[in-house]
Amino acid sequence: MQTRTYGDLFKTTSALVGTGGELAIEEQDQLRHFINRRFQEAFDTSPVWPRYLVTSEERRIIGLTIENAAGTGASDINGDYYLLGTQKSGGGSHAKVGSNIYSKTTNTDDGSVVDGTAVFEKFATGNQWLINTSSSISRSSDGSVDLSTAGTTRYQEDSTIDHTSAPYEVTVWGTANSASGRPTVLQKQAIPYTETNRNNIGDFNRVHRKTPFINNSSVEYDFSVDIDGANILNIPNTEDSSAYVTYKREFTPFTVTSDFYNSTVEVPSEFFNFIAHAVYADFLRVQNRQQEAITEEQVAQTYLAQELEKIDIRNNNNTVNKRFSTYVNRQSR
Repeated sequence: MQTRTYGDLFKTTSALVGTGGELAIEEQDQLRHFINRRFQEAFDTSPVWPRYLVTSEERRIIGLTIENAAGTGASDINGDYYLLGTQKSGGGSHAKVGSNIYSKTTNTDDGSVVDGTAVFEKFATGNQWLINTSSSISRSSDGSVDLSTAGTTRYQEDSTIDHTSAPYEVTVWGTANSASGRPTVLQKQAIPYTETNRNNIGDFNRVHRKTPFINNSSVEYDFSVDIDGANILNIPNTEDSSAYVTYKREFTPFTVTSDFYNSTVEVPSEFFNFIAHAVYADFLRVQNRQQEAITEEQVAQTYLAQELEKIDIRNNNNTVNKRFSTYVNRQSR
């Protein structure tokens, strides 16, 4: 997509202000702040600016969270966990074949574990859920995972009660290896704003179970948003480890702090004229030239409206920003 330079924007705005040259140092700093303010205003006017829209990106789902662990290993244990997959057949004897394995973080898309913290169902001498640290996990080509090194057990499900099907259903945890307290394991189905090797999410637009907008319909999730991310509502399969998110990237202001007139930092061309005229309107308000500021603000808004109209025209021909409802389910067609 087309861009202009920050230096061009500074020169254009200075020309509108009518200095006949460069602004004074104090005014340049003022202009810098005005530009970022108006840049964010333009950014926020639409959830589907093509430059910032990411469609159908696979994101991992947080499956559970652990709180209140104490003692040795507590900092490794407390936090959100992703469902990596199920223990493969023929792997190590540390986890029950077919049982779910959860981990806090991964460093690559193949599921290799960074911190080695895992929750898994024991295979060798029982059927209890364990919370371990310093484990070693790898992912196979078929999507299954192998807990090849069990690591150090910190908590274990009480063996005297009926074993549960999910770790967040455990009511009594026993401690081991200098762990203390009683961890609280909570079910969670959430997609965070941040993920390693991905853009940060600014605003969630839509969430689908499978890849949408290609050939087939895909189940679309309702979700609520909080400070941690998007919480998926009524997920059909709690063992789904990922979902496909259409989102707007987070806003990043310009960071130019000197040599403004020669800066080559890129400015989105669709925002260029709006920012220039809107910032000029801000300067007029500072000078208490209110009527002129109102007129200039209208000029700026006209430029922005023209860009928004282009988005409206495109939305009549695609489904990225639309939803269709049937009596069975909401789908993307």
